[in-house]
This record gives sequence, structure tokens and C-alpha cells, in this order.
Amino acid sequence: KSPLALFRWSMAAASGENRCSMTYMYEYPEYLKIKLPKKTARRYPAYELYLYGEGSYAEENKNLLLTGIPVLFLPGNAGSYKQVRSLGSIALRKAEDVDFKYHFNFFSVNFNEELVALYGGSLQRQTKFVHECIKVILKLYRDQEFAPSSVAIVGHSMGGLVARALLTLKNFKPELINLLITQATPHIAPVMPLDRYLTDFYTAVNSHWILKAQDLRNLTTLSVAGGFRDYQVRSGLAFLPRLSQHDSALSVVSSAVPKAWASTDHLSIVWCKELILATIRAFFDLIDENTRQITEDPKKRMSVLNHHFVRHPAKMFEENPEAFTNLTGGKAKGYVYNDSSFFLFLFSFLFKVVMLKLLDYPSLSHIVIQVPPAVGNKYTLGCEFFKEDSRTVQLPVTHLFSFGLSSSKILLNSSGLLYNVQLQHFNQIYQAFKIYIDSHCQPLKERKPSVYRLHIPWSYEDSITVAKVPSLAEVSAKLHIAQPHNDSSLPELIIYSSPDCQYEVILKTSLLQVLGQIVRFHAGAFPVYIVSNILLTYGGQLSTLRSTGNFSLELVRTAKPYKVEPLISIVVFLQGFNWFREIWESLSLPEVDAAVLSSQDAWFPLVSLILFLFGTGIAYWSGVFFSASLRLFSSLWLTLIRPTELQKDKLITPRRLCGMISLALVSWTTCGSFAVLIIYLQYLFKVLKCLTFSQSSLDTVNSLKMHITILNLFTWIVLLNLPSLIYWLKNLRYNVRLDPDPCRSTAIILVCILEILMSSSTSEVKSSKLLKIAAKVPLPLSVAMLAFGRMHLYRVPHFVTFSLLLHVLCCFV
Repeated sequence: KSPLALFRWSMAAASGENRCSMTYMYEYPEYLKIKLPKKTARRYPAYELYLYGEGSYAEENKNLLLTGIPVLFLPGNAGSYKQVRSLGSIALRKAEDVDFKYHFNFFSVNFNEELVALYGGSLQRQTKFVHECIKVILKLYRDQEFAPSSVAIVGHSMGGLVARALLTLKNFKPELINLLITQATPHIAPVMPLDRYLTDFYTAVNSHWILKAQDLRNLTTLSVAGGFRDYQVRSGLAFLPRLSQHDSALSVVSSAVPKAWASTDHLSIVWCKELILATIRAFFDLIDENTRQITEDPKKRMSVLNHHFVRHPAKMFEENPEAFTNLTGGKAKGYVYNDSSFFLFLFSFLFKVVMLKLLDYPSLSHIVIQVPPAVGNKYTLGCEFFKEDSRTVQLPVTHLFSFGLSSSKILLNSSGLLYNVQLQHFNQIYQAFKIYIDSHCQPLKERKPSVYRLHIPWSYEDSITVAKVPSLAEVSAKLHIAQPHNDSSLPELIIYSSPDCQYEVILKTSLLQVLGQIVRFHAGAFPVYIVSNILLTYGGQLSTLRSTGNFSLELVRTAKPYKVEPLISIVVFLQGFNWFREIWESLSLPEVDAAVLSSQDAWFPLVSLILFLFGTGIAYWSGVFFSASLRLFSSLWLTLIRPTELQKDKLITPRRLCGMISLALVSWTTCGSFAVLIIYLQYLFKVLKCLTFSQSSLDTVNSLKMHITILNLFTWIVLLNLPSLIYWLKNLRYNVRLDPDPCRSTAIILVCILEILMSSSTSEVKSSKLLKIAAKVPLPLSVAMLAFGRMHLYRVPHFVTFSLLLHVLCCFV
């Protein structure tokens, strides 16, 4: 399987079917464009602000006499402002239920569907525009009786990061937002760090939130991750940075949200009905009856979010609950305490669980369960007394290198309703297991399904599996984030069992899911490993120039992980010593990416080897496909057009100089990646033309093999710079020049290099005094690329450019 197919398989195996329900509008959705100040409209011509509405509600709001609570939705990468409709529609239905005593006005920003996850040059612009939108929104309410002083924000994907970036603006007042909810937002790092503007933006935002944590106490932040179904943004990136002094932030995975229990993909998180309902319920519980706006009390805001997204005791939120509380939300309810040690367990047909710590309440004598009349509905109520220790067992997980051949087993002879299986030594992200739960029951009566809950105590990423009894159920056990060093708790498999049933728990390492975890956490680094392999091949072809082999043979001969990986591992090891770190910093060298990943518990020794082998495989087959495609197109070219004899050109001609200057001007005045694409197409055309004469001479054949390798290498450079080109094309009607342009200076150098290389031949390089140096440089460059390019993909073209520059010098020296 390819890495992408393996990753998708791992994701599908872990998450199963999509359990989310679609949200539907009861009336036709309308988006009212809000007029912006002329200065703002001129400064941000591509951006717009809208107010969501439906039916009569939309008609009433056309005069913009708003009386509700403002909420601003920020779409993410290539997202649409119309994604607000799920939140807006359900909030409108909820307001109708309370006769519009309270209601929310949902605004949405149109970011022109920009690819901000891949091009970071517009993130600062988006942030400043949102600031202007907040000021415009609040002005709409200034004459109202209950005028708001702040705006709640819901940000999807990169929209959540833009919302956090508001706090970094010099003239931004933190009190303008008091609630921020992010959906599948990569808070920790970019998924694909394709330019330095993107990584610099992340550094600025996260550094500010760490250094100014005390100033954020009045801002309540909730981050909801999508779980294993979201293969675009892994949930580990969506967890807010852990700050000991910042107790008003909460991170959860959607599969752990009460009443949802569903993992979502990257897009469905904005319309998943179960999640949207939880969000809207939280919004209404956050309303202060006195101000008719979201409460200014940070403790209450956190309490409400914990109620709906973490705890949810199946009852309405109460600010000051009594000792006895109602268990509602269905046909059964009870009066319960929220503690546990000696336990009493209740089980109903709606699967509601109550556990009491009886030792804490010595005066407790009776428990009363009230069941309202329900026609046609049956329910089952089970209860028991037991000691906690008697229902807790420990199961050591199998070793990573057992490859699923060995297993760890435990047999539970259930006489009750609950078992807690603690999974020992399960704490790293590269661990992945299949847990089989085989239930055997005496077929005497109809039984309710068993529920298996995988609980990760150091993060809210629980998952729920419901299985018939008897049956063989499979539970995937993987982590979104590794266990913190100061945490000694154990993951738990909580089995809500049926009495008089026997449960056998079998745990095995899943090799495919281990590889899936590696791909999930490091897929963004694949281009680095692929280009590194091609660069090693390119160096091998230069070193054997007199008998240049084809790409595939040279790749097999030269792309060896032992040439690259040991040196990086040694440097990472030495950086653990202060003396080496001081020397490293004195040389102004950047930190090795592997060391950063290791400090985040996202790295282990074999992961780089596995990624390198993946990169080798992708480079090999993409090279085979690329060469075959070129030969196919050259055959078509030969069929359609009768080519003239190929003439040998000089390396530098007036025409070529004009071409260099023209493309350099294109790069400087428009977009660097556009100039790179033009020179790439010229090179491609030249190679196709050369292929029609590939049998002319040995020198022509060898030169052609070299050109194909350079073109293959350059293809990846074009792909890495493609997002900025797409952004430029989408915004061409607003500005001819891309600013900022991450590719401009590199593009000018590449244009000059490739104009010369496309007319070069191996005969000019064979006798060069620099050939030995040019042939040896790709190896250290590959090492440097893997050391400094995994988390900074925009550095990859720099290493390739330097290697090609030496090749050009070989043509003259």
C-alpha cells in the first residue's frame, strides 16, 4: 500500500463510519452583506462581512436593527463564509423555543477561500480585517438597550488561528472577545510549513499566548478536534498549548464530547449536528440574564463548557447545583451524587450510569429512581454494590516489535455491570493496538448491548464502542498526544458489561496502524525525504558521468539511509549536552527538527528510517512514471510534428540572456512561482524535443538522462511553490504583484540556472575541475535537508538551488 492509502486505511479502521447527522435549514438561508467603511473596503478588497438569516428573521434584519448576541464565524483554509449556516440555523430554532427571549446574530467573514494553510502571506492581513469586522459589528448595536461590548468567535481550521492572532495586534483590545471556540484548528504547528511567513505567524501567536498568558484570563477558549476521521489536521495539533497559569482553556476531541461521541472529518465538524447542538446549548447557557449577553464571569464560562463538552451529567446546566441533582435527558431520571469509591451502579435502556461513593455519605439510607410514564417504551434498571479494587484489573500492552504475533489476554467473569481494564505502558503516539473483546453469555434472555469506553486520562480523547452481546468486538487503541512526563495515570478500557457474561480481552500490536500513526504524524515531511532521495540520485549520476545510468538504477545504488541518518542521530544525541548546544548556538545554526519533534514526544529512532524508505519508494515509482510519461509525450510529439535536426546551442546567447532578464522581471513584478512554472515548462519542452533524438549519440543519451533527473527534481520544487501561485491567480484582479512573495528571490536564481542547464550536455561537465565537488555536495545537502527541512519545507528549494548552481559552474570551469 502507498503511504497515503495506508494512512486512509488506518483512519478508516480506527474511526469506522461517519456517525454525524447532517444539519438542515428549515427555511432558505440568506447572507446579508454588511457595508464596511470605505477605508476598510479599499484596504481589503477581496474580503467581505455577512450576516446570516432565514425567512422572516432575515427580512427583519435587513435594516440592521439588531438586538441579539453577536457571534462571528471565521472559515478556514479554502473555506466558505456560508459554512456558518449550521450554527446559525440551529441557534435560530433554539431561539424560537424560548420565544426569542434570547437570540444570537451570526456573522461570517468571506476570506475569498484563500489557501492560508499552505500560503502564510495573507494570515496577517486576515487578522487585521477581522479586527475591523469586530469594530463594525459592535457599532451595529451601540444604540440598543443591551448593547454588547464583546463578540464571541467560532473559528474553523485556520480561522481559529486567525482569531487567536487577534491578541498579537498592537492596537487590539483583549476585552473585545471573551469566548473563542475553534473547530479542527492546528494550534501547535502548520500541517504543511511551505513558507516562512506561515511558520513565523505560528511562532508569533504561540509565543504571545505563552508570554502573555496572564492577560488571557478573561478569554475562555475551547478547541474541538475531529479525531481520527480528520486526516487533514491530526488532533494532536488541535490541542491548545498547556499553560499552568492559563486555566481558562479547554481542548477536547469530538469523539469524547457527550451526546456526540462521534469523530468528524475536517469539513463535517462544521455541520455535524451532534456537535453543533452541544455548541448552541452551551451558547444559550452562557447568557447572563441581567445583561442578555454572554456572561463576563470566566469561571461560569468554563463551567458551562465543561458541562457540555466534558462532563454532562445528563441534566440541564445549573450554576449552583444542589447536593442532589436530577438525572434527566430521557425517559429515566434519578436523584444522585457525583462521586465514587464503593459504588452503586444504575443501568437504563438509555444507557445512563450513576456511581455513588457510599463511604462519603454514611447517613445515606435510600435511593429513589423516578421513571415518568412512557407508553410503549421498555427500560432495564440494574444496580449493585462493589469495591472499586475488585473491578479494576491491569493488562500490559504488547511490545511494538511483537508485530501482532503475540498478544496480551485477560478473562473477566462478569457478575456485575462494570469492569475497568488499565492498559500498562501505553503512553506513546507510535503505539497502536487492536483490542478484541469476546463476550460469551448464557442465551437465557434478551440482553442490552455492552458499551466499551477507551478513556485517556491526560486528554479528552475518549472513544465509545457499542457491541451486541454475545459478540466479538474490535476496539482500536491509539493516541492523539503522548503522555506528559509529569503524568503517571494509565489509559483505561471501561467495560459496561452484562451480568452473567464472560468477557475475554485480547490485545495485539497492529503493525499497519503503527505505520498509519507514523504517516499521520509525519506525512508533511514526505516531500523532504522524496527530494532527498532524488538529490542523492542526482549526485550519483554526476559522480559516474562517463557512464550515466538511468534514474531508477542510480536511485537504487545511491539512496542509502545509512549515508544520511546516522549523522542526524548523532547531532540530536549531542544536543542533549550543554557544551555542544552552546557551540551549536554560537555558530548561529538552527535547531535540528528531529530534536524539536523529540522534545514533543513525536519522534523515535526508527521513524526517520521508515520515512526514508517511504521516500525512496515514492521517488522510485514517481521517477518511473515521470520517465514513461515523458517518452509517451515525446512519441506523440514525433507523430504530430516532424521535428528538425536538434542543433547544439551555446550556453549563453543574447536570446537566452533576454529570456533570463524577462523571467526575472516577471518574478519581481508579479509572482516568483509563476516565473518558476514558465521556466519549468520551457525545460520540459526542451527535454521532450531531445527525447525524439535520444539515439543520436552516447553523449546525447547521457545528457538526456541527466536532464530527466534535474527535471524530476525541479518538479517537486514547482509543487512546493504551487500554493503561492494559486493564491496569486485567485487575487490577480485585486493586485498584479504578490506581496509578500516567499519565492521571489529563489525564483530569480532558478530562472538563471535553468536557462543555462537546459542547453548543457555531459561533455561540457566531464572535464570540469569542480565536477568532484559538485558530485559530492548532494550528500551533505541531503543530510542538511533532513535535519532542517522536516518542519520547514520552504528550505528544500534552497538546498536544491545550491546543488544546481554548482552544476552550472561546472559548465564554465
